[in-house]
Amino acid sequence: MKLAAIALAGAMVLGAADKGFKPLFDGKTLNGWTLFNKGKGSGYIVENNSIVCPADGGGNLLTEREYANFVLRFEFKMEPGGNNGIGIRAPLAGDIAYSGMEIQILDHDHERYKGKLKPTQRHGSIYDVFPAEGEALKPAGQWNREEIVADGRKIKVTLNGKVLVNADLDTVKDPEKLKKHPGLLRTTGHIGFLGHGTRVEFRNIQIKELP
Repeated sequence: MKLAAIALAGAMVLGAADKGFKPLFDGKTLNGWTLFNKGKGSGYIVENNSIVCPADGGGNLLTEREYANFVLRFEFKMEPGGNNGIGIRAPLAGDIAYSGMEIQILDHDHERYKGKLKPTQRHGSIYDVFPAEGEALKPAGQWNREEIVADGRKIKVTLNGKVLVNADLDTVKDPEKLKKHPGLLRTTGHIGFLGHGTRVEFRNIQIKELP
């Protein structure tokens, strides 16, 4: 009986949102989400209270709602060599790493990426724009907790309690960079997962909207 009670309590904690936050995922279905650019893969599935991009899955799974300023919290777990991304202020069109912004989800120390990555491609980076500073990623197979704050022109990424990115988008002045990344100028859009055909799991996905 004690073990059953502990398991039940753990399940309740797993599904509970932090104070002031609202869940973005009901733990059972993909209601409230929309999938596009799926390609030939199997998209996303729900397993064990998690949104899962399977090894043969991918595409862009985005919230039906748009969000401007917010604090997004979630947990994720990757297989070795896992590769995904968090799209923010994204339109339902184009390559979100450019048409919106992509925060990297990547097992960047895996051997398949050795010698191939730019600093702006490591986990936590704003893809191709702002590099993540420092290390906080747990080994593949372990759960990580991440927070992304989008507040006006400021974007902050914190992984397992360590700030990796604290960026001011207004510091990007290069016309060619802005032309390549029009999403840097967007003020609102969808939030979601940008899969690349590796297994990555997401749970406890919650948001607090800011003024």
